[in-house]
Amino acid sequence: MTAPLIALNGLTKRYGSFTAVDDVTFDVPEGSICGLLGPNGAGKTTTFKCLLGFVKPSAGTVAIQGAPVTPATFEELAYVPERASLYDNLTIGQHLTLYRRSYKHFDAARAAELLALFSLEEKQKAQRLSKGMRTAVALVLAFSIRPRVLILDEPSSGLDPIHQRHVLDLMIEAAANGAAVLFSSHQVGQVERAADSVAIMKRGKLIVSSVIDDLKSGEKIIEAVFAGPIPDLGDLAGDPRILRTEQTGSLLRVVTRDDNDAIAQRIFALHPKSIRTIDLNLEEIFMNAVSGDQH
Repeated sequence: MTAPLIALNGLTKRYGSFTAVDDVTFDVPEGSICGLLGPNGAGKTTTFKCLLGFVKPSAGTVAIQGAPVTPATFEELAYVPERASLYDNLTIGQHLTLYRRSYKHFDAARAAELLALFSLEEKQKAQRLSKGMRTAVALVLAFSIRPRVLILDEPSSGLDPIHQRHVLDLMIEAAANGAAVLFSSHQVGQVERAADSVAIMKRGKLIVSSVIDDLKSGEKIIEAVFAGPIPDLGDLAGDPRILRTEQTGSLLRVVTRDDNDAIAQRIFALHPKSIRTIDLNLEEIFMNAVSGDQH
């Protein structure tokens, strides 16, 4: 079996008595996209830093293309941080020249296409660019080297909705051509559109790691509307198959883990005006995972 292009095994990073990343294990095979989600402070950026060799793990291992990260790794790895690092005194064109001289797989034609896609001009100086434009330049540089591995920390930060869509399309295209893509985002909808799998972190721990379609197939929402106030749910509210309940006026929403039909039958016995079972979206799954109180 081919080794995954990105692999973390038991990754742990401590700063004194504080554990920023705690025993995290997941991988990203070639030709796939993994979305890394979590609240602020969950440990996502520290995970990236360990993976890229910027900080040394306290325990566990990380590997890119089956080996520890070395300077040579970056010949086929592109990293875009949340805040793009550019040379303020250089123009966009000079950044491209620097990359052309540094990376053997740099594709000048591809760079020109991407500049047009993000409405950038080579003569523009980095110090005069907005945050979104700086992010766009970093993305142009990253995708221009035709990397096998892409690690992107909030890659659509500061971009307008049209250019955010371009970023997702570029990731999907890269994966279709065999690259492994790991990216973080605070916009769950972006992960749902682009990613094959998701890793969700909370307080340094990995609490969900799965193919997105598998997550959706395992959990459902049961919605019931009553003619008046919602009846007392009795012991149903404490059923371990229920992840969370929400009551708004006469609307009851129940998020279930399994045995959806059995739970629906119990709610139906309360005589609602209407009842339906619907699939969860990734936002619901994320909220269930990071919620401190599941009910």
